[in-house]
Amino acid sequence: MLIKQISVFIENRTGRLREITTVLRDAGIDIRAMSVADTTDFGILRLIVDKPEEAQRALANAKMTVSITSVIGIAVSDRPGGLCSALDILFNEGVAVEYCYAFISHASENAHVILRVDNNERAVKALSDAGFQFLSASELYQ
Repeated sequence: MLIKQISVFIENRTGRLREITTVLRDAGIDIRAMSVADTTDFGILRLIVDKPEEAQRALANAKMTVSITSVIGIAVSDRPGGLCSALDILFNEGVAVEYCYAFISHASENAHVILRVDNNERAVKALSDAGFQFLSASELYQ
């Protein structure tokens, strides 16, 4: 139920995102989802990729600051309020969402959401009890 997310610390300068994606391309890594949070000087690039351990090695070998974090992937109805229903459950369980990002799959009628929370175990139980479908690592990595 947990998915491995790659986080890369990047300087906020022209061409840096291209450098990272070049390393991943050259290593044969496919990006499934991504999010960039930035400030004036730096940013955090968060990626779901098909081979997270290989991506971490490739980026570290390219002298980039990289880590792997466990996140939760869920399917939500692709309609108004779809995400809100999941967030309501987490709020009611006292689980804080640190950040999230979403993407659409053309193979499904659902939207997919990646959630970083402060308590994975409680979040998974609460969402599971409420009937949410989880994205498996194999679904995203393959």
